[in-house]
Amino acid sequence: MLLEFDELCHRHHLKITPQRTAIFRILVTARNHPTADNVYQEIKTRFPNISFDTVNRTLLTFAETGMIEMIESNGHCRRFEPNLAAHHHFYCTGCGEITDFFCRDYDLLAVPEDIRSRFHVTGKRMLIKGLCDKCMKQQATDPDSRQRPG
Repeated sequence: MLLEFDELCHRHHLKITPQRTAIFRILVTARNHPTADNVYQEIKTRFPNISFDTVNRTLLTFAETGMIEMIESNGHCRRFEPNLAAHHHFYCTGCGEITDFFCRDYDLLAVPEDIRSRFHVTGKRMLIKGLCDKCMKQQATDPDSRQRPG
């Protein structure tokens, strides 16, 4: 992981710092598509003087260079995706969690001609919305509870 990170930094002319390395490590080990604040809360335990702005700018730099992606989050805080392999997302409208899933049939869906003729498509990802099992169980036990994505 760190060798790949070093190569990516060199390729994009980014200085390799302990803070950038730690931010990248947090991203690749996270399974929850973290927000900048999630990353900040975790990294400040190791680097107490790091600012939220530094974390946010670093994440945006990683996204601009293609080292990670910013993903859909239904109008909430930006979420970051270190997994650049082909996959899709399930978005829970109850708690806001985004779960990766793989489906070859979705990978093979053709981009509609009217989109291909008007835009330069660089990727595609299916987003399915609904309630996760935890939110369904909560609603089954308390139908009046309506969680809002965090």
